Amino acid sequence: MPYYQTWEEFARAAERLYLTEPMKVRVVLKYRHCDGNLCIKVTDDAVCLQYKTDQAQDVKKIEKLHGKLMRLMVSKETHSGAMETD
Repeated sequence: MPYYQTWEEFARAAERLYLTEPMKVRVVLKYRHCDGNLCIKVTDDAVCLQYKTDQAQDVKKIEKLHGKLMRLMVSKETHSGAMETD
């Protein structure tokens, strides 16, 4: 399970993974205070995407993606094209 090096690449892959199989995808955020690392993992048990950062400015990016995914998960409308408009 390698980590993505760039945020843009990870965000696109995570959105694509969610839109292909929305009922199987899980999102996990983990913060380790001793290391100062924040890790986000998006998985559907077949594919696992991970991104790790220790930069404070990346927290807002992770929070924005996490919010998008959570809004999609609770919405009743179809998921096709919803990520492209945001």
